[in-house]
Formats: sequence, structure tokens, C-alpha cells
Amino acid sequence: MASLSTQVIILEYSDIKPLTLLPINMFSKLKRIISMVTKSNNHNVQENSLYQLIGGESGTRNLAEAFYDEMETNIHLQELLAIHKQPLDNIRQKFFEFLSGWLGGPRLFEQKYGHPQLRARHMPFQVTKKQRDLWMLCMNNAMKKVIDDKEIEQHLRQAFDQMASHMVNC
Repeated sequence: MASLSTQVIILEYSDIKPLTLLPINMFSKLKRIISMVTKSNNHNVQENSLYQLIGGESGTRNLAEAFYDEMETNIHLQELLAIHKQPLDNIRQKFFEFLSGWLGGPRLFEQKYGHPQLRARHMPFQVTKKQRDLWMLCMNNAMKKVIDDKEIEQHLRQAFDQMASHMVNC
């Protein structure tokens, strides 16, 4: 592992702390992502945020839609689909609203429902490592479909992986 002097922490949001360590030589290309760490109010989009880098509102909605499209159509994800309340329209919208704020855009979820408190919201359900892996398969496939920049996709994958692992409760 590299020393701390050659690493940079680039992403942290609220009680979900998807931290990613990068070699310092990647800093110049990714410094626009680092700006996400700064606070924004509930109505503003953080400048140079992942929200903007994936296409703002439309890119974020595309990711949320691709995620649930994948869940509904991938035969390997039927177990994951089965634990979601049908129809998925409301869940798709809530996920878009959550992603908006989590990626540095408008904090739509917080405005409607308060702080996400993802772990607490998932505690009534048994979330296993297998479900976490299925969720990550779904998200990875969705990102491949809608995110063109492979570097941004990789950083999001690491952040989502840490968030998904945080949800495991049994």
C-alpha cells in the first residue's frame, strides 16, 4: 500500500461514507471530483460534482432507470427484484432523488423525506452479502449502459460497493 502522502480521499457524503483512495498522480485529472467534498445547500448543484459529470438530472435519472430496468430484465437478479415492492415506479423515483443528492446535485430526497439514513431504512429487511452482491451486479450493469467515462464509472463502482457493503445486516 502506498504511503498516506501519495493518496487522496475523494468522496464522502453524510452518514454514507464511500471513501476512495487514489494515487496522487491521478489528482490533476480528478480534482473536479474532489470538489464534491464541499457542502452545498439543498437546492444547489455542487460545481463539478459527479452529478454534473454524469449528465446532471438526465444522467442521474438514466442511471436510476437503467438500474431498475436491469433488475427487471436480468434473470440473475430475480431474487433481488422479488424483495422490492411492485410496481417499481415509486422506488425508481425515490432512487433518482437519493442519487441526485448523493452525487452532489439537488438534495431532492432530503427535501421530501429527510436525511436518507440508508442503513436505518434498510434495517427492517434482512440484507445479506448475496443481496449486496446482486445489488452491485445490477448497479455495475446499469453504469456500463449509461456512464461513458470509465474513470468516473470506476470511482462510482468503488463508492457504491462501500455503500452496499454498509447495508449488510445479517
